[in-house]
Amino acid sequence: MTRGPLSSIRILEIGHMLAGPYCGMLLADLGAEVIKIETPDGGDIGRTISPHWIGSINAYFASLNRSKKSVTIDLASEAGQQALAKLCQEADALITNLRPSAIRKLGLTYEALKVCNPKLVCVALTGYGLDGPNSDRPAYDYVVQALAGIAAMTGDPQGPPTKTGYSAVDNSTGIMAALGLLAQIIGGKGGQVDVSLYDTMISQLNYLASGYLNADERLERQPNGAHPYIVPAQIFPTQDGHMALFITHNRFWNIFSEEVKRPEWIKDRKFATMEGRLNNRAAVVAAIETLLMTQTAAHWVSRLGPLGLVVAEVQDMASALDSELTRERGMVQAIKTIDGDIRVVGNPIKSDGLIWEPTPPPMLGEHSGMKFSNRY
Repeated sequence: MTRGPLSSIRILEIGHMLAGPYCGMLLADLGAEVIKIETPDGGDIGRTISPHWIGSINAYFASLNRSKKSVTIDLASEAGQQALAKLCQEADALITNLRPSAIRKLGLTYEALKVCNPKLVCVALTGYGLDGPNSDRPAYDYVVQALAGIAAMTGDPQGPPTKTGYSAVDNSTGIMAALGLLAQIIGGKGGQVDVSLYDTMISQLNYLASGYLNADERLERQPNGAHPYIVPAQIFPTQDGHMALFITHNRFWNIFSEEVKRPEWIKDRKFATMEGRLNNRAAVVAAIETLLMTQTAAHWVSRLGPLGLVVAEVQDMASALDSELTRERGMVQAIKTIDGDIRVVGNPIKSDGLIWEPTPPPMLGEHSGMKFSNRY
């Protein structure tokens, strides 16, 4: 089991697929006891999504539900509500990412549960908030990326809008919900925490939103994922693939120019300063592209990296997961099961006293009937 800073905390989780389960798993990784409450008729939809299985364990489910317990309860029944109330009496928090109408119908709000435990923190991860005219509107990662402006700013300027390559909305909201849950617990009071997918992504627009809100700046997509204010800061093609180059200030620009034998770039007003490079983006990018195409990505990284420049080859996911850096950071771990090892991505938080020994994701209802210790 995991022993960490949250080992004294018990959390109930009622949800499906990604955002809610990811929130619960992050907390379990840090030592919290997370009890997943599932319906008897199949449980979390994530149990069957992936086409990949390790024995009886679905790979998708394994990636989001390690180190948890599972109990099956029919929350729509009177007996189920009684079982929920008993669990809430001895829990610190409840996480759910059901629709607001289902959350209220099943009595999963603080208003409904405070009679069981006034110290309980209830966290609702929803699409557009627990209340309001849009609260019950369907929300998935794809839709929220479209609504929050993410899709419109992603992709090639000449191509259609596109979503990020992974579930950025669900993952970000899971992290935000974990933060909100812990903040409320540290505050020493029970209460409702309302975290929405939409709000989370609007908040992450930060400096881009600031440009519009304060100067009516309407940014257009740049080729190769270029930064709106910093040049060069983008993906560049090379002789055999692509690389990322990010030069944030003039000292690094001078180092770069000297290393690639282009001393004229230090003197040319179009190139020499951050302002000049921004105002002459097309010429600067074209010159760098011509240069970088003469060698491989590995060549440029080996030359520029030791100088302190921010540079990296573009890797696919398989290369990243198999990389030495990933191994050094312990970011791929194996969980032993009777059907063989389940390989999972690790938790990025490393802290003093945290011993991370994850257990397999629970079988449906595996811990039903288990007597959980009295905590108050």
